[in-house]
Parts: sequence; C-alpha cells; structure tokens
Amino acid sequence: MKSNLPKICVPVRVGHVSELPEAIKRAATVADLIELRLDYLDESELDQALTFLHDFLDRPGTPVILTFRPAEQGGLTSFDFAARLGFWKSLIKVSGCALLDLEVDLVLSLAAEGASENSSIDWRRVICSHHDFDGVPSDLEHIYERMAATPARILKIAVHVEDASHCLPVFGLLGRAQDEGREMIAIAMGAAGMMTRILGPARGSFLTYGSFDDQDATAPGQLTAKEMIEVYRIKKIDRQTEVIGLIGNPVGHSLSPHAHNAAFEAAAVNAVYLRFQVRDEDQFMRRMAHPRTRELSWNLRGLSVTAPHKSAVMKSLDWIDPAAKAIGAVNTILVRDDQLHGYNTDAAGFLAPLSQKFGSLRGARCAVVGAGGGARAALWALRSQGAEVALFVRDPDKARPLSAEFEIEPCPVSSASFAGFDIVVNATPLGTKGALEDKAAATAEQFGGVRLAYDLVYNPLETRFMREARAAGCETLGGIEMLLAQAVEQFKLWIGKDPDVEAMRAAAQRALR
Repeated sequence: MKSNLPKICVPVRVGHVSELPEAIKRAATVADLIELRLDYLDESELDQALTFLHDFLDRPGTPVILTFRPAEQGGLTSFDFAARLGFWKSLIKVSGCALLDLEVDLVLSLAAEGASENSSIDWRRVICSHHDFDGVPSDLEHIYERMAATPARILKIAVHVEDASHCLPVFGLLGRAQDEGREMIAIAMGAAGMMTRILGPARGSFLTYGSFDDQDATAPGQLTAKEMIEVYRIKKIDRQTEVIGLIGNPVGHSLSPHAHNAAFEAAAVNAVYLRFQVRDEDQFMRRMAHPRTRELSWNLRGLSVTAPHKSAVMKSLDWIDPAAKAIGAVNTILVRDDQLHGYNTDAAGFLAPLSQKFGSLRGARCAVVGAGGGARAALWALRSQGAEVALFVRDPDKARPLSAEFEIEPCPVSSASFAGFDIVVNATPLGTKGALEDKAAATAEQFGGVRLAYDLVYNPLETRFMREARAAGCETLGGIEMLLAQAVEQFKLWIGKDPDVEAMRAAAQRALR
C-alpha cells in the first residue's frame, strides 16, 4: 500500500461467518482495503472465524485489516481484557499479511510480553488505535505520545466532534505525525467531522474509512465509499485542491455538494465542495475561515452559508456587497487575498425561476412565510421587482427585527387565509427531509384562490407544502430551481466562469432519487 492516492478502507460487519465471503466480495468492488470487524460476529462463531481466516488470508486480493473492537472503543464484543488478549494471540497466528488494528492497551501488553520472550507479532503490520466517542479529550497530545512510544508502525486516533472547528486538533495530529515521520490515521467522527474523512488522506492520513452503503457504517458520520469517490472525487484531492464548503446547522440534507462537485468535475477545476456542520459560527470564521486568524493551512476558496448563520456571519466579513447589506443576509463568501467578501445570491436565485414561471412580478400580491435569511432575500427580491409583499410568521415576536428592517407588519400564519394573493412563498425549513418532512407552512384550506405556491425547500423534490397547494388547485414551484440558480451565481463568484448547469442539475436530481 505505497500508493500516494487516497486509500479507502471499507468495513465488513456481519453476524455470521457464512456471510463473510459475499460481504468481502461486495466490499472489494469499491475498497482499497477491507476491514473485517470480527467483533460483529456471533461470539459462538469465533473459532470458526479463525478457521475461515486461516484459509482466506493466504489468497491474493484486496489488503485486509483485522479488528476486534471492545465495547468501550465502539465495538460489540463483551470480552474482558484477558479474553480479548487471548483471542488476539490466536488471531495473530492465522493473520498472514493482514494489518492488525489493536487498541493501545493490547499493544502495550503484547509489547511488554515481546520484550521478555520471543514474540510472533510483526509490528510493521500493527495499527495502534484509540477511539473516543464522547468528544475530543483534553490530553489528546499525551494520548498520541503514549501511542507513538509503542512499536506499532501505524497510529490511529478517532474522536467525536460536534462542530467543524473541533476538527483542528485532528488535523494537528496529522501534521505532527508527518513532521515526525510517523504513519497515522486521524479521524473526527460525527457529521461535523466530515472534512477529516475527505481531506485527511491528502494531508497524510494513511487511509480513510467509507462504508459500502448507509446501513453498513461502523462509526457516526461515515460516508459511503461510492459517495467519497463519485461525489467528492477523493481520488483527485491533493494539497493544492481548493476547498469550498457549506456552513450551517444542520447541513446533512444539502444537495449543494452534489451540484457543485459535478460542476467542478465538468470544468476540470481542482476544487472540492464539503459540508461543514457549524454550531459556533464565530469560532469557525475566526479559527478556520479568515485568512488572518485561521489555524489551519488550507486552500479555502469560499463558503456557502445557510441557516442559522446567514446574518450572523456578516460581522466576520471585511466587505459586503451592497445588495447583501440591504437584504441583511449573506449566503456566499469569497476569500480574496487576506479578506473575506460577502454576497447574497439567494435573491437572484429566487427570482430567476419565479419570473420564468409567473412572468412580470410588478404589482403581484405576494405572501412570504418565514423570518430567516431566505425570507429576507425573498422580501427584498420581490420588492425590487415592484411586487406587493406581506409577511406571515409562526412567531411574530421573533420576527420583529425583520419586520422593522423591512417596515412590514408580520401576521401569524396559523390563522391566515391567502385568498387574494397571487403567490405564496414558503421560506421556512418546514418540509425539509428529516424531522420536519411531514410539516407544512400552510394547509390546503389556506391556499384557496392562490395562483402559485413557491417552496424554497428543495429536499425532498415534492414537499407537503406543495402537495397542500396542489390539492387547492394551485400551481407549484419547488426549491430545486432556486438552488440551482443561486448555485450558478456562487460558482461564478468562486471560479470566475459559468458552470455546466445541466451537470449540476443532473447531479442534484440523482441525489434526490
């Protein structure tokens, strides 16, 4: 495994030895290495597993990592330390050329034994690992040093993070290992740790992990190998790759990585678009984004911004486009020299498909539901076209800052009737795939007489808001068209040329299907 290309390890987790051959064959179609998670096997079949491995590991094929993880390190085995050590000693005898992923307590014990007697273990095949599913330990550097003092060739540390900025210590470990000439795997688990899985190999990580499918993931935040290869183009990422990403909370539903990465591929641009789950936008902007203060050396080219950060990020920017200032929200950031410049492409993205569907908006009677960044852009855009606009919200008190800025009195949406309006816009997250998917900003009874219902939610393609509107006889317009229109404007800001719109559309639609 000397190739400089990123290596993806696909875990195999089955309950019975009889399932191993087919699962291994399936994983090998996308894997550079296969990890056999023996702790997932029924404990009554472990002797049978040793027999299987004795025969299997002598055959040529995809390199294998053997793992038998205890419960406190994220595994399923109930063995105590002595039983784990005994099983590993039996496993080592049949392991052939496989890599052995051993927790640090086992490595220390086996190393101590090897110092006093002939040891059969080949330390060049050993991965010394530590997992923390509770967070980033304060003594992370000490843990690394303790592991580095063992004879294991490869070190592995995986910690759980809740915010993208918490990935900084993980990248720090990779940098330290490279400086010290150590081979290392460093991963931040959880949705907020995604960047370490995609960018890690280009920054020195020995490998990264990707599941065969969503059901086979063995750690929180683990992507599928296919997604890593086809969407994020991980095999093409290097230290020169420009990084662009979406900051928000949550961001897991976003189709933007599919659209933008497809556009980068079509344009032969060495760039990757990632999701950054950010709770503390101030910390992310200061420690990871701003060229003058960031603590990570990376080719950050720009950012998309989604809820709830579109207004909050403005204080971290050096320059803001006048339209974005007027809207009061930024959804696009460009890194220019040592400055951050802010723009709003939501307004243009909002108007393009609406004007095509509805025609001239001058004098149109429009109702906007929502009080966030999307509502800001919609209000500003509609007024810029001469439309008459009313604002409806779930909580009028929370909407006071927005209503004051636009000098518009908010109305409660729960008791509203949209009779007399030409267009109703849903600028809330209600209907978004996940926990909010079954909710709608308005019901069929409220839509009577409305000509067009425009939902800014794009995942799923057809929302409950759209179904309610259609039941009342309204035309509908989904958020996918706005997503693409505003993404085109973002691409032009970051890359300086027009993207392949059809490539973006096809990728987004594939993801939704």
